[in-house]
Amino acid sequence: MTDRIRTRFLVVGSGVAGLHTAWRASEFGSVTVLTKRTLFDSATAYAQGGIAAALGAGDSPELHRRDTLAAGAALCDAEAVQVLVEEGPARVRELQAAGARFDLDPNGAFKLGKEAAHSRHRIVHAHGDQTGAEVARALVAKVREAPSITVRETARVLDLLLVEDDHGVRCAGVRASISGLAVEIVADVTVLATGGCGQIYRYTTNPQVATGDGFAIAHRAGVRLADMEFVQFHPTALDTSENPLALISEAVRGEGAILLNGNGQRFMPKRHRLAELAPRDVVAREIFREQQATGTVFLDATKLGAQFIERFPGIFAICRARGIDPSHEPIPVTPAAHYMMGGVVTDLAGRSSLSRLYAVGEVARTGVHGANRLASNSLLEGLVFAERVARDLMETPQGLPEPPAMPWSVPLLDDRGAAQVAADAIRQLMWDYASIARTAPGLRKCLAQLHAIGERLPPGATEERNLHITATLVTEAALLRKESRGGHFRSDFPKTRRKWEDRHITW
Repeated sequence: MTDRIRTRFLVVGSGVAGLHTAWRASEFGSVTVLTKRTLFDSATAYAQGGIAAALGAGDSPELHRRDTLAAGAALCDAEAVQVLVEEGPARVRELQAAGARFDLDPNGAFKLGKEAAHSRHRIVHAHGDQTGAEVARALVAKVREAPSITVRETARVLDLLLVEDDHGVRCAGVRASISGLAVEIVADVTVLATGGCGQIYRYTTNPQVATGDGFAIAHRAGVRLADMEFVQFHPTALDTSENPLALISEAVRGEGAILLNGNGQRFMPKRHRLAELAPRDVVAREIFREQQATGTVFLDATKLGAQFIERFPGIFAICRARGIDPSHEPIPVTPAAHYMMGGVVTDLAGRSSLSRLYAVGEVARTGVHGANRLASNSLLEGLVFAERVARDLMETPQGLPEPPAMPWSVPLLDDRGAAQVAADAIRQLMWDYASIARTAPGLRKCLAQLHAIGERLPPGATEERNLHITATLVTEAALLRKESRGGHFRSDFPKTRRKWEDRHITW
């Protein structure tokens, strides 16, 4: 028997975008939040760097806009970027007023850091390097204290509920597995805030829940997606065998840490005028190149000495737990899949191409990141566009006809081992052929093997099926874009080509 839940607004995901949307939308009606594990299981909680916003003396939204457009490699939506930088400062201040404890100077002003490709100090931090965890804590508290919000943990969304009436096809909610039970959540509006897809790669900083579910679910429903070839690889994850890899924040390089190759030589000053603070795609490719040529690459922050512990207590603890003292020895680092710039295409209110379906956060392609996200713009995007989504939701009519009840059950996974083998094979394939350096032969080989893996996925492997679909979308887009731009690098087309400016690969 299938249970059915009715709610005014449905939010899928519990990162900064989902939590902020739920909190603000709760002023206008009942909200149900679904999250795959717990409210704290999201990429937001892992974020170390901070939130970028023009809050300091000598800074301005205009300067922030220029930096964002420059990083985006001529693929940003200029109007979306303007919204981001203009509305960003107010969202940060509101979050502070809501209880987020950001780092302040003795005068009570934000203590602002500087990161790669930013022209000013504009990065707001919390507890040094634990900004995401603090943002999540503050927003979870707001969600839990709101009487009109119901949270359902251990809830996996399987597919969208679609209905067709005189106004066309619209989203009416989702089918989900909640603690293994088949449940339909019927909603006037559904908001995808499902995060990214770093787990399609062997090496990633994303939590294990980031399996690309939102992209795959939307794609199956015919929702428009774009820019899936643009995956950002963070240059400096801690080089271990873990999944996910621990992140060594860009802010460490912002404080003066340098990169050394396997021969102990600094290499970035010869590769880019900004050296270690070059855009992420550049630094990731150069580290990848040095790994192939000289072996392990190291991040040397020893000149910070004891100040490392004060500035980066979380990173220090992570390193010490793995036998590394970053105040006295260099840190082994490797690039790792970190962020998806593409996703569900939305307008400035978060509306997708499917009526009554919104997308916000990393699963959305708002256009603010273009081909390469500027550091610390992701938490900001989540705050800014979640606020816009919430405001738009109150205009949605209530009491729409419900879809007819159809009996169904959660598919049973009877061969978990086969599903895990398939997932591991997908991750290794994507790392080998569709990660930092791509070529047509490699991408074609990747697609052929992905097809074979897809055919042998066991019944009930719903999460692995999403992983497979999202990996295929990324690979197909990477093969179609015959140039290098931002996070997408083709060794066989190493130059940026003017004819590809303002061109988007869409589904």
